[in-house]
Amino acid sequence: MTEPAIETNGLTKRFDDVIAVDDVDLTVESGEIFGFLGPNGAGKSTTINMLLDFVSPTAGRASMLGLDVKKERKELHRQIGVVPENYGLYDRLSGRRHIELAVELKDASDDPDALLDRVGLSPEDARRPAGEYSTGMSQRVALGVALVGSPDLLILDEPTSGLDPNGARELRNIIQAENERGATVFYSSHILKQVEAIADRIGIMDGGQLVALDPIEELRANLDTGTRVTLTVTDEPEQQPNGLPHVRDVEIVDGTVRGMCVEPEAKLAFIDRVRETTTVTDIHIEESSMEEMFASYTTGDTDDGGSDLAVCEEVQA
Repeated sequence: MTEPAIETNGLTKRFDDVIAVDDVDLTVESGEIFGFLGPNGAGKSTTINMLLDFVSPTAGRASMLGLDVKKERKELHRQIGVVPENYGLYDRLSGRRHIELAVELKDASDDPDALLDRVGLSPEDARRPAGEYSTGMSQRVALGVALVGSPDLLILDEPTSGLDPNGARELRNIIQAENERGATVFYSSHILKQVEAIADRIGIMDGGQLVALDPIEELRANLDTGTRVTLTVTDEPEQQPNGLPHVRDVEIVDGTVRGMCVEPEAKLAFIDRVRETTTVTDIHIEESSMEEMFASYTTGDTDDGGSDLAVCEEVQA
């Protein structure tokens, strides 16, 4: 039986009177892309820091690739690749030298130029000192370092920080390619669209606790948020089409008839009922959004006053 890529039991971290991570049991299966979500102050980064043995837990235990994260740290770090949040480079070293050092430290056989090309850093930029890099360029180098040695597990904490939308798409392609060759990917982000586009399963942290753990579609189904159906009509019906099973929140507004369909079969019944009274000229079907799902699982409160998760990709200069 294949060992889980990540497993925690009762993982807890207290800072004085603050419980940053509270009794978290988490299993990330080998070979999956796992999305890790939560507002600022939810405990995501503290959890990752405990997985990497940067911070010691107050209670509980954690293992990755079947290795205890504290007792077998040295061997574990040879088998994983990490892009930590706020990754720092050595200002005087070139991007290429960072990759070369990572290859040497892991005793790997990677071609530094091939890795730099893969993460989108030009040969000219790769020769420049990292102190001259933009945030996005630094992030590309950090990703290149993480890919050295074809790791069995990639841990990415806000990996798109500083990347423009093209860079974010390139990152998703890299993640998918690494997953296809067999790597497990643990992807922590506050950008909902990116996680939705790539993750097999999602875990949501809130207030230090793991409040949800499921594939996206199951999360939606458990919430019973349903699908919003909007029908554009030639003439507004005189009465709302009420009384349909599994259809709620029906309204007639500005030449449209809208309803929330909780079950898949309810969509067709809703459309047919409206067609009995008027002509439908357009149909728009919208699944419940990630932000609605996230809000349903969390309180929206944060310890540090930070914002909740972003809906759209960031564009940074």
